[in-house]
Amino acid sequence: MATLAEIKSRLDAHIGEKVTVISQAGRKKVTERSGILRSTFPSLFVVELSDDSQFDRASYSYADILTHSVNITFAD
Repeated sequence: MATLAEIKSRLDAHIGEKVTVISQAGRKKVTERSGILRSTFPSLFVVELSDDSQFDRASYSYADILTHSVNITFAD
């Protein structure tokens, strides 16, 4: 199992790359968004969204990845 610091360091290596974020938005609701990983901070990371959304960016915490509430994939 990864630690929050390991998750942050993995994301640091992909800043500026295209990502897809799948997040749990409720009991049976899943949200999928695509964009570019713009920045990482001590407790969260920011994705600049490229899809037609009402939001320009979205932020997620590393704890969301650790608890599997958020799944992030890179467009390699």
